[in-house]
Amino acid sequence: MRFDQHDIIVAPATATGGAIAVIRVSGEGAVECCDRIFRGRTSLAAAKPYTVHYGEIVDGGRVLDDVLVTIFRAPHSYTGEDGVEISVHGSRYIVSEVMALLVRHGARMATAGEFSVRAFLAGKMDLSQAEAVADMIASSSRASHSLASTQMRGGYSASLAELRAKLLNVASLVELELDFAEEEVEFADRSHLAAMLDDAAAQINHLCDSFRLGNAIKEGVATVIVGEPNVGKSTLLNRLVGEERAMTSDIAGTTRDTVEVMCNIDGVVFRFVDTAGLRDTDDQLEQMGIDRTMRALEQARIVIQMVDANDPEQSEAIVVGAEQTLIRVANKIDKCAASAGRGADADNTIYISAKSGEGVDELRRQLRATIDTERIYAGETVISNGRHYEALEHASRALQQARRALDDGLSGELLSEELREILHHLGEITGEVTSQDILTNIFSKFCIGK
Repeated sequence: MRFDQHDIIVAPATATGGAIAVIRVSGEGAVECCDRIFRGRTSLAAAKPYTVHYGEIVDGGRVLDDVLVTIFRAPHSYTGEDGVEISVHGSRYIVSEVMALLVRHGARMATAGEFSVRAFLAGKMDLSQAEAVADMIASSSRASHSLASTQMRGGYSASLAELRAKLLNVASLVELELDFAEEEVEFADRSHLAAMLDDAAAQINHLCDSFRLGNAIKEGVATVIVGEPNVGKSTLLNRLVGEERAMTSDIAGTTRDTVEVMCNIDGVVFRFVDTAGLRDTDDQLEQMGIDRTMRALEQARIVIQMVDANDPEQSEAIVVGAEQTLIRVANKIDKCAASAGRGADADNTIYISAKSGEGVDELRRQLRATIDTERIYAGETVISNGRHYEALEHASRALQQARRALDDGLSGELLSEELREILHHLGEITGEVTSQDILTNIFSKFCIGK
């Protein structure tokens, strides 16, 4: 990725196919560059900032389109530079022609994420906020949107900044002691330092613990549907998502591979995985599907075990992990009059008919109840980014080392080294500590125009 901030960059800021498209231009001289192809009542260079101007984009004597042009002036813009947004009609041809025209007049095509890179380098946002921009664009539910919005507004950054400031103050005192080692002066009270480290450890561990929820919200809650062949797993999947996504038949073993489908239930996206039926088989292909079922089962947050309502005790109970939720569903109540109309019984089995839809709303309610989104909606800091989680894990381990060093009465030099390690990993999250490789890795995943 290029980091030359002296270039004028241009890219479409909206997806193709809409009635209106926005072309974004940024950099020193961006307004003058656009002025060369704009014809309106006044020149853009003479226009006041944060104003919108109607006119035409012209290529020589040819009019390409009627447009609206919005002017931004440094430093009060997204990138901190002079910027222009040109609203044109959403034709692919018009967008490509206008951008080609701007390139001929001094701009170049922006790389993926380059606008957000410039915003970060200009101090308009920190690294975690920049990453939240991409998460906001990719959000597909109320919960994932709320998660990204909190991070983008800086609530997460403020928590980390406060924690890092406290640790930085302690590290400064410990390092000050090193300068006066011969005088044996103690600037940092050891009991106070221990309390500070314990408090920091609690905060970091709380953030790490939130990752399981945050990642599930961001990626979709992994929900695996398991059971014996022909119990109605694929029919239930189709019923939950409201369309025929999995092939169904009365032949046992129809599903040979996992089928994955996303579905939004009351603001949370669930990633449903339909699996091959569990049974002993000599069929090599079917066994491969069962092996994949077992792998999906290990990775699931929620496990729906389907049994036949006509003989619910026939299936062995599935044992799930401590962090997994098991929901037992008895299907085919339409063929079992004695169970008809039941919602959830004393052993938390939900009785349904995947074929008719009876009882499926109760299953949806149970699924939604397993995901606590109230703290996300309330703006509480929840980690959803794998890079942040890894940095926090490293910081947590360094904190443990620092605490042991303190308890063992080790030298201030060793303690200072551990404190610097903690600060380094926390700084990686917000960008106080970074490198071009990290920035390239992060922003190359952005869409063009952001």
